[in-house]
Formats: sequence, structure tokens, C-alpha cells
Amino acid sequence: MAESKLRELSMEFSVEIINLVKYLKFNHESVIANQIGRSGTSIGANIHEAQYAQGKKDFIAKLEIALKEASETGYWLELLHRTNYIDGHQYKLLSDKCAHFA
Repeated sequence: MAESKLRELSMEFSVEIINLVKYLKFNHESVIANQIGRSGTSIGANIHEAQYAQGKKDFIAKLEIALKEASETGYWLELLHRTNYIDGHQYKLLSDKCAHFA
């Protein structure tokens, strides 16, 4: 996948995560909302930052951080599904998009 496509997908995913956080906070769920907000938007931030890496090691390190954040985000999505904050359809949709970064 080309880097620009990856950056575009991660931005779109971040927007969806922010909308999910708004929904969660509206429903008085702030603990998981804060966690998934940080990890879900960090994916794109690290992918974007990798573009300006100071060498190959720095580039790889930024993408590895994005990978770890994607894994954490997947955990929070599953927890939200298991606790009925999101339904199966929304879980699958977001989980599939999150898997693009793993």
C-alpha cells in the first residue's frame, strides 16, 4: 500500500474514532473513550510523522509504534463490543479498518 494511501486511510480512521469517542462520552462512557481516542488517533499521527523520519531506523520505529497503537485500538474495540457499547456491525466495520494498519 502506498504511503499516501496509508496516510489517507489512517486519517479517515481517526475521524471515525473521534466520532466514536463523541458517542461514548454522550453515553457517559469516558474511561474507554479516552483510551481508544488516544490509541486510535495515534495510529495516523505516527504514520504521518514517519514521513519526516530522520533515517530508516526512525521511520521503522514510527511505523512500529503505529502498529502497536493499532493492536491496542483493536483491544478497545473488542471491549466496546463485548460490553454492548457498539453493535456487531459497527465492531466489524471499525475492526476491519483497524486491521489495515496491523
